[in-house]
Amino acid sequence: MEVRAIRTDADYRAALREVSALIDLDPDRESPEGERLEVIGTLVQAYEAEHYPVDPPDPIEAIRFRMEQSGLGVRDLVPYIGPLNRVYEVLARKRPLTLHMIRRLNKGLGIPADVLIGQERNEPIAA
Repeated sequence: MEVRAIRTDADYRAALREVSALIDLDPDRESPEGERLEVIGTLVQAYEAEHYPVDPPDPIEAIRFRMEQSGLGVRDLVPYIGPLNRVYEVLARKRPLTLHMIRRLNKGLGIPADVLIGQERNEPIAA
């Protein structure tokens, strides 16, 4: 199996076309096509991570997303954040999340703690 490194956008687009064609075949993981898909997919992921990094989600937007996903209202956050007025303050960004809130939101709603902790703007992302 000959595989080339992805070094340019043209290489990247060609690899995406090949991945798409291989996915359409729905190969068994143990087949030569399945192995090729796995190898090229790994190369594509590495190229995307380097050239098209995705910023981590904003903590408040992550909470709002989970609320929407789960059909939760503001009152449903009281067990995780505290009194209703505090929930409104957090959602309006007038009060930061505390460690205690982060732990409860993580455990109760399954929002990853690293997302809830957030990151300062312009702070590099650890690899």
